[in-house]
Amino acid sequence: MLIPIVYTIVFSFNDARRTNIIWRGFTLDNWLGICNDERVCESFGNSIFVGVVATLIATILGTMIAIAIVRYTFRLRTLITVLLFLPMATPEVVLGSGLGSQFVNLGVERGLWSIIVAHIMFCISFVVVTVRARVASLDPALEEAGRDLYASPAQVFWRVTLPLLMPGILAAALLCFALSFDDFIITNFVSGNAETFPKFVYVAAARGIPPQANVIASAVFFLAIILVVISQVSAGIRQRRLAKTG
Repeated sequence: MLIPIVYTIVFSFNDARRTNIIWRGFTLDNWLGICNDERVCESFGNSIFVGVVATLIATILGTMIAIAIVRYTFRLRTLITVLLFLPMATPEVVLGSGLGSQFVNLGVERGLWSIIVAHIMFCISFVVVTVRARVASLDPALEEAGRDLYASPAQVFWRVTLPLLMPGILAAALLCFALSFDDFIITNFVSGNAETFPKFVYVAAARGIPPQANVIASAVFFLAIILVVISQVSAGIRQRRLAKTG
């Protein structure tokens, strides 16, 4: 599991020429000149843009759907729940080819916005599943206490319900962004001439991935490790504070 990661990090420091397959010597030029190959930074920026927009929209819609499914009774609720799970169970090749064909038949120009629509579609399912579990675990007595204190429904939602749901919402958003940033199969069918980072790496692999791509991949890996460490340290500090106050 770790060998590909180590390989990526090591070859981000390779003094590559036409290809980045053979080790030719250590250099920091790849890290100091990340955008020497403009396609690397452009595709990376496209992936960030698509991931952020798709995550925001999918998280908002998925959260509302999760609350509606758990809290309210309406016709076809069971059918809607089943349909929401279908994108998770359907192979990406099927989803990608179906969406690509649909965009062509409707005359929709494929590009970044068609990628965003596709990513929202499959990300909503993961948001609903994640947030739904959090909604189901909420204690109704907490919201009832807010209403007993004469809070309006909007105040109860913003000051009680939403803060309690926030851990699940943030977890769903992080999952959405990771899935969107990493997706290649569906993106390849619906992207047209637009290029995201996974698509660029796939195309570039035929002639040797440029070292700048290794640099970005290594930087993303290091950033993820730093965020995990910060999260764990913050959780440990909060637990010690709670133990002292308790």
